[in-house]
Amino acid sequence: MDFGRRIVRLCKALPRNTVNQRLADQLVRSGTAVGANYREANETQTKKDFRNRLRISRKEAKETVYWINLVIEANSDLKGRVEPLLQEATELLKILASIAEQCK
Repeated sequence: MDFGRRIVRLCKALPRNTVNQRLADQLVRSGTAVGANYREANETQTKKDFRNRLRISRKEAKETVYWINLVIEANSDLKGRVEPLLQEATELLKILASIAEQCK
């Protein structure tokens, strides 16, 4: 199962309240955009377009790390379930940064 799907499943499992609803909305947007933009990058025709899409994917990964940290802050009881996603988001961010560095 891919990262975006795990993000969606986490957000669906969060307790229903105003704070979690807002966090989940943002997390779903950024977390699913990482993979979507990476797929788009792989379908581009030029190196410039690839780099641009890759940068967007990396930006979304950074944002996802931010939102996951806020989810942990708001739901400390779910920390054990959420931390693996945080680790994966951080690893994806590093991978995307490495790819971007090689494309300069």
